[in-house]
Amino acid sequence: MGQNGWSVTYTTQSICTLKGSTVDLSCSYTYPSDYTVTTTFWFTKYDAVGPVSLSDDPDYKGRVTYRKDKGNGHTLMITDLRESDSATYKFRFTDQTGKWRYTGDPGVTLSVTGLQVKVTGGHQDKTLTCITTCTLTDNPTYIWYKNGHKVKENTSSLYSDYFSDADSYSYAVKGHDN
Repeated sequence: MGQNGWSVTYTTQSICTLKGSTVDLSCSYTYPSDYTVTTTFWFTKYDAVGPVSLSDDPDYKGRVTYRKDKGNGHTLMITDLRESDSATYKFRFTDQTGKWRYTGDPGVTLSVTGLQVKVTGGHQDKTLTCITTCTLTDNPTYIWYKNGHKVKENTSSLYSDYFSDADSYSYAVKGHDN
């Protein structure tokens, strides 16, 4: 919790999502009624002066949107996620003096993962497993394809089948079918 009426509360503290997707990080903040908040921003890095707003960070150029929500809510949207975006994101705000600043801890830990397939089993009877570097947050639905045709759609990251060398397999996460 904050100090003397200053605080930031994050909706979620940890998110794992797919490379190439879009994510929303949100929080709400409080401050004493005799102050006015003049600056709000999200950051992951510091420079010599202090935290660097993501909207000023060249690594995020054109990929971040800040949105003020109802009350004192604030949402950061990052598009076209990269694995290098994996970091802890924190929200910061400044009052009218420009001197008193408050940074919300612990922030939101974002992990961005790609998709890989692990193949196990015998010569023809094989199991395909979808591998990610973290557990995807939104309980995704996996879509498995055999020779370009959808063969299975469910929440299991495993798929077993009788394989011939002529067959090709692929998979996607629903909503990220490309």
